[in-house]
Amino acid sequence: MRAVPTRRLHFLWLLCLPAVVSAAPYTPADDAQVLERVPARASDPAARELHALRQQWRRDPQNLALAVRLARRSYDEVAAQGDPRYIGHAQAALQPWLELPDPPVAVRVLRAILLQFDHRFEPALADLDAALRAEPDHVEAAAWRTAIQMVRADYAGARASCQQMAPYTTPLSAASCAAQVDAATGRAAAAAAALRAALRANPQASAPERLWSLTRLAETEERRGEFAAAEAAFREALALGLADVYVQAAFADFLLDRGRPGEVLALLQDRGRADVLLLRLALAARAAGDARAPAHAQELQARFDAARQRGDTSHRKEEARFVLALRGDAQRALVLARENWAEQREAADARVLLEAALAARDAAAAAPVLQWLAASGFESVSLQALAARVRELR
Repeated sequence: MRAVPTRRLHFLWLLCLPAVVSAAPYTPADDAQVLERVPARASDPAARELHALRQQWRRDPQNLALAVRLARRSYDEVAAQGDPRYIGHAQAALQPWLELPDPPVAVRVLRAILLQFDHRFEPALADLDAALRAEPDHVEAAAWRTAIQMVRADYAGARASCQQMAPYTTPLSAASCAAQVDAATGRAAAAAAALRAALRANPQASAPERLWSLTRLAETEERRGEFAAAEAAFREALALGLADVYVQAAFADFLLDRGRPGEVLALLQDRGRADVLLLRLALAARAAGDARAPAHAQELQARFDAARQRGDTSHRKEEARFVLALRGDAQRALVLARENWAEQREAADARVLLEAALAARDAAAAAPVLQWLAASGFESVSLQALAARVRELR
């Protein structure tokens, strides 16, 4: 049996937020401007471990086991810190094997992770399928395949991947995997109940595993309109004390929707390295009348412009939201939201397309989302309210 440490499985939702590490150069207008307060990490055991691992790899770059360890740890830092440099570190570590048509399974899985990060979902799935043919009990490959299938609204495929993974992973991970599919296919109440039961039944589960399950629970309860339960789950997840960009962005959105921008500013203070968090900071600053709002918007614009110059289009969901909410350009936002929906189809993708269609008064543009809601049975009080408003445009 090839079991994968559960600390890694909770990073799988990161692919839903590819702009997390889309960083670009920013030139301040004032030499005295503080761009970022970088935490001192010299005493951080994880930072020391990563530095030591990188030093070992530099002395022996052809060592496959060492390269795989470094690539994994580098990607873990992407999820924890939102620092774009670590993607390059992972790619550099694996470079001798990345172009091979049939690389070792460990490299194939990591290559798939890097491919999906750039929204290259088809080749990523091809690598994961190949890895699972070679090793059907490869939990990490099955988990990543599930995550990509969820992003693409392939719920039958995701359920099958969860079932393949279940015998080889922990009870909490297995239950959470199935629950996320149920929550997207008309069984949200049952999914929330299953998540609560699994969390109670597995108090020994690791903190990262509980973080993953609690975040799934929080999102499910929010979609159901059970806001007190959602907030409680978010706060329990954050209380675990793990650095994780996704849960911070998700809770920030929850607070913004509740009209609590001041809490977002406190939650995300000095966390603007990750684009998804900088976007939430910009939205919160504007809503709160904070003087930093123009600077946040300027920096975001610079990052999006630089990404476009690089040919990077993996951040269109975040840019669509930025353009709509902070630039007031409904037509441009609608173009970006439609392009994004062609690649990934989750709740956040649906929301930005519905909002852009409403702002542009273009009901036809939202038709794919309305069809997805009807076909999947996806339950979300906010999406259903937006969909009702779109239908009134006709």
